[in-house]
Formats: sequence, C-alpha cells, structure tokens
Amino acid sequence: MYAALLRQNLVLAVSEANLVFQRQKRLNEETYRCPSCNKRVMLVISQQKMPFFKHIHLITGQGEKQEHQQSKNLLCSALVANGFPAQVEIPLADQQLRADILVNSKLAFEIQCAPLSDEEYNHRHNLYEQIKIKDIWLVGKRHYLKGKLKKTQKIYFRYSKKWHWYYLEIDPQNLEIRLKYDVKLEAMTSKVAYLQKNFTLDENGIRNFFAFEPIFAIKNQFCDYQKQYKYLLKQIKERTKFGLQVAQLLYKANKTIDDLPVELFVTYRDPLQEPAIIKFLQK
Repeated sequence: MYAALLRQNLVLAVSEANLVFQRQKRLNEETYRCPSCNKRVMLVISQQKMPFFKHIHLITGQGEKQEHQQSKNLLCSALVANGFPAQVEIPLADQQLRADILVNSKLAFEIQCAPLSDEEYNHRHNLYEQIKIKDIWLVGKRHYLKGKLKKTQKIYFRYSKKWHWYYLEIDPQNLEIRLKYDVKLEAMTSKVAYLQKNFTLDENGIRNFFAFEPIFAIKNQFCDYQKQYKYLLKQIKERTKFGLQVAQLLYKANKTIDDLPVELFVTYRDPLQEPAIIKFLQK
C-alpha cells in the first residue's frame, strides 16, 4: 500500500520516505496504521520499488517465513535510508546463490531464521568467498544466543579486531539489531559470556552499527575454578563424550584431574575453540 494513517491523517509512503532521506524524521519512528483495518504498518524503502507500507505481523514459533521477510525489509530499508545501494534477493555466482541483502559489491547480509545445516551454510559461505563478497549473518529468534552455546550456533560467529568474536541477532518486533561481542566460553562448559550493544533498525542505528568501536577494559577475567572442576568430574563420571575423551587422555598421560594446572580451569576460551585441557593432554 502506498498510503497510511499517521495520527488520523493520511500520508503517502513517498512523502514519508523523503522526510527520512532529508533527515527530518527517523525511519519507522512514527506509528503508521492501515486505513482499512487500522492495524500497524511499517514504511519500506527499496532501491527496486517505490516506497510502500507493509503490515507488521506478529511473529510466532511458526512464523519464521514472516520473521525472515520482515527482517529483510526493515534492514534493507534502514540501509537504503542511510545511503547504501542495498537490495534484497539478488542472484549471485551465476544464479547459484541469492543474497538476502546485497549491501554493495563487497558486502552482503544473510538473515537466518529457520534451521540450517552445516553443509548448506558451508555451500553458501564458500560461494560468497569465491565471488569475494563478505557475508555477515544475522539470526532470528530460533538462534538467539542465550546462556549456553549450541553446536548449531557456531557457524554464525565472525571475528573482527574491534569486536573480537561477535554474534548478530535481528529482532523485527522490537526494531533492533543486537550485537553480542567479545564472546567467550567458560574453560570447561558451554556457558557463554559476552558484552552487548543494541542498535535501532533505522538509518541512525545502522550508522552507529558500522561505526561502533567498544573500549575494552584491561582486566583479567577468570572462571570459577570449583565450578569448572566439578563440571569436569561430573562429565567423567557420567561418561559423556567430553568426559570419556578427557578420561582416556588422562589415562594415556598417567595423570589425574588434580595433576592438571589451575589455568586450564579458570581461563576463558574462544567460542569455536575446544577446551584447552584437550590440547594440553594431547601434547
């Protein structure tokens, strides 16, 4: 639709988009409503079409397709409003790949809301590498990073000098991108620690996102030794895959848990790194 209600007055999408481009208002800071049903709509700005309004649908566990489409529209609109030549669903690599959002000739955003196998991810990521486009992945709520790192989440991590290991989430309901950066894992467990910065899904938020440079405090952070020790002991007793691996390595090295150096239990590790105890015992 090309018109919507704003404070009971009918406004045109093209006029509202012009105000965004002129920096007189922020993208979707206003509450627009459908003239027919009075439900909330959002302004979508695209390189390929005239600006238009689209209904905002409630996202449920069964609504990953809606979540994906809505996230693409919001992020692409914010990029375009900020001056990027962003476009959605662009075929690349001789039609072998379709970018969710092609930001420019060197950068693409992929938004993953549904499950994704390692094989499919690697196929798509390798195609991006072949055509020399950096692919940054944002995840929907199915993949949000919480207390523990899941195996299926590892493929979405990226590393940069300014953010260290980071993870990106997109939340179309709250109109924001969440950057979880300086992500670390406890020495033995899959529990995560990270810093977080939220950015609004509009032109100012996108500008701040690209410019964000955190200041890391210089301090030593350590895991709780007793908790890590008890966790490892429990893994060995319960004969989990990790526990059996450590037990076998301890046996071959003729060592017990109490022979291990304290730093193996208290030092955080990178999110894609196996516990340091494995490398230590394999030497």
